[in-house]
Amino acid sequence: MCGRYYVDDETAREIEKVVREAEAKLQICHRGDICPSSHAAVLTGKKPQLTAEEMIWGFPNDQRKGLLINARAESVLEKRTFRDSVLHRRCIIPARQFYEWDSDRNRVTFSREDSSVLFMAGCYQMFQNQERFVILTTQANVSVEKVHDRMPVILEPKELEDWIYDDEYLEFALRKTPVLLKHDQEYEQLNLFS
Repeated sequence: MCGRYYVDDETAREIEKVVREAEAKLQICHRGDICPSSHAAVLTGKKPQLTAEEMIWGFPNDQRKGLLINARAESVLEKRTFRDSVLHRRCIIPARQFYEWDSDRNRVTFSREDSSVLFMAGCYQMFQNQERFVILTTQANVSVEKVHDRMPVILEPKELEDWIYDDEYLEFALRKTPVLLKHDQEYEQLNLFS
């Protein structure tokens, strides 16, 4: 799962590099921790090239209060709530890092070793004249599984346009194992008697 992520100035600069429009100097107002229901920058394919815009994180939940903030990659094509969005309205959520909480409620931060930005796969939809997005998640790899059994579907920089524009790439992306991530923890119990 991904319940909070972080955007900083480096994330904004990376968005500007990826988006090749002359007006790409998107003024990203929302920096710092991004929580469900927050406005956040996402990359879309509404034009022939990737564009950046702000959307709200989370689909309204018809079943109960709250928001649907994540969608399982394994079943997203089967779920009525997400199927049309993932087929026709895919997006990319850039972040510096994302957070999970361990069983003792300590925050664990996950980021890439090889880059200052990670790109999470998502999809979006219009609800009451507001565009909203969710982050796709998959089974956690070994770098995350000790903290949580789910993690975002992470795209490589070379996969961004394929994720947005290539319908044949969709099936591959939904099944891929994300890159290994580094983690930092506020507090980590050390076992001195191992």
